[in-house]
Amino acid sequence: MIEVRDLTKYHFGRPVLENVSFRVKEGTNLGLIGPGGAGKTLLLKIICGLVEPDSGNTFIKGQKVQGLALQELTQLRFDIGLLFQNYALFDYLNVTENIAFPLRQAGKHTNKEILKMVQESLNSVDLPHIGHQYPNELSGGMKKRVGFARAVIPKPPIVLYDDPTAGLDPVTSSKIFLFLKAMKEERGVTSITISHDIEGIRDICDSFVLLNKGKVVFYGSRDEIENTQLSLARQFWHGFSDDELG
Repeated sequence: MIEVRDLTKYHFGRPVLENVSFRVKEGTNLGLIGPGGAGKTLLLKIICGLVEPDSGNTFIKGQKVQGLALQELTQLRFDIGLLFQNYALFDYLNVTENIAFPLRQAGKHTNKEILKMVQESLNSVDLPHIGHQYPNELSGGMKKRVGFARAVIPKPPIVLYDDPTAGLDPVTSSKIFLFLKAMKEERGVTSITISHDIEGIRDICDSFVLLNKGKVVFYGSRDEIENTQLSLARQFWHGFSDDELG
């Protein structure tokens, strides 16, 4: 469903992503983990065609993303939901219109249907009464949940989540992770989830990629990362260093 093949991206002559390769099978969720500045967000942007790599390719449902004409790329993006790390909400639209935006772009639903879907989406992220408010009236956590609702409301077959629970309290974070799990199990969504909350993504991801300094240092299943002897992966997964393991 998603394939990243020998992806490299330079910044001021230095690689920020270097020969990155992995695959995400249809209906599975890959956890993308690693320290800050490892290139995780950049990688998601390249996968969906927002940023061009310097070499390598990404494939969505067997279609190469790089080199697509604008119209083809736009069509492909209708199949991809993207939760941005920095919310990316439209300041001039209220919450209802922000969430409704991808539905209106697709042009497949009546206004009545759209409003009903938006309200159901707001209910799912525990924000049932804020449809009339604007982004500047919301807290960071509320903006994150609105961004999440907008990313998944068109029911895309592929969703890329960039730290979906950052800035949220533990109770709301748990609800979001349960929703991610339901998206996979009930809708068969294929997804990549960036998160620093290892406890939260343990049970919702089928495989994991650990990025460090732009390189893949681990790629494998949940069982493989649980039992890996790779020091950095053990630190991320278990939350302590080899010295502390004794």
